[in-house]
Amino acid sequence: MQRKKASDFPQELLNLFDVYVHGGMSRRVFLDGAQKFAAGGVTAAALFEMLKPNYAWAIQVPPDDSRIAAKVATVPSPQGNGSIKGYLVRPASADKLPAVLVVHENRGLNPYIEDVARRLAIANFIAFAPDGLTSLGGYPGDDEKGAALFKQVDPAKMQEDFLAAAMWLKSRPDGTGKLGAIGFCFGGGVVNKLAVRMGADLDAAVPFYGVQPDAADAAKIKAPINAQYAELDIRITSGWPAFDAALTEAHVPHEGHVYKGANHGFHNDTTPRYDQAAAEEAWRRTLDWLNKYLRA
Repeated sequence: MQRKKASDFPQELLNLFDVYVHGGMSRRVFLDGAQKFAAGGVTAAALFEMLKPNYAWAIQVPPDDSRIAAKVATVPSPQGNGSIKGYLVRPASADKLPAVLVVHENRGLNPYIEDVARRLAIANFIAFAPDGLTSLGGYPGDDEKGAALFKQVDPAKMQEDFLAAAMWLKSRPDGTGKLGAIGFCFGGGVVNKLAVRMGADLDAAVPFYGVQPDAADAAKIKAPINAQYAELDIRITSGWPAFDAALTEAHVPHEGHVYKGANHGFHNDTTPRYDQAAAEEAWRRTLDWLNKYLRA
């Protein structure tokens, strides 16, 4: 399938798809709503297929890249679902390095997130991307099935799983003890929650279009925050001013970046919502932030 851009679709259709992706409507309701945009022989079902992720597009660092060493690791999580599996990647040969937790969207550990972990490894970090669907067998290889499974996992226990993964990663003997966290969409919200829960145990955080904590919780944050937002993602981005104020009040080093004309999910290079300029600028800021606070 030829790669499409966000500009190839009406914004109203992109907004409708965003509601579907976040569980606000069923596939059938989305298709009914998309029907009015079906024209020129393109059906609503074809539009749906165009908007879905194509994970072949996400491979920036191949799994067998000689620069990295990758494996599956299992982390005990007694307060969560018992254990959580994830994708552990590090440079093939290196001394002790800072570590970064990578938290997926609301579909589980898909190939895009695995590639993000590999991108961090070639940037000289140890990266661990846990799969919140571990207790149900892990990411099923299909986003719709992943979304259905997601609704079956106790959210509080899943959050405990991510906390267990973070603390395990921070304490690894091949790490320096410095820990960062990066997350996307659902994962951005998880990163913000981890910053609240972990206090000074988290050394840097980069949430991408993540739901923000309230002011009382934000006051508990110690980790420097670099938040990434899309201008057209009003549902999430509208929460930034209050979060910004709360972080300022708590004297937390922080930045917030809103990318003009970008949609929610702009960093995910598997869908038409991908915005190359915004994604590349956000990634530069991510690496600069992690290098600044994890290598000091």
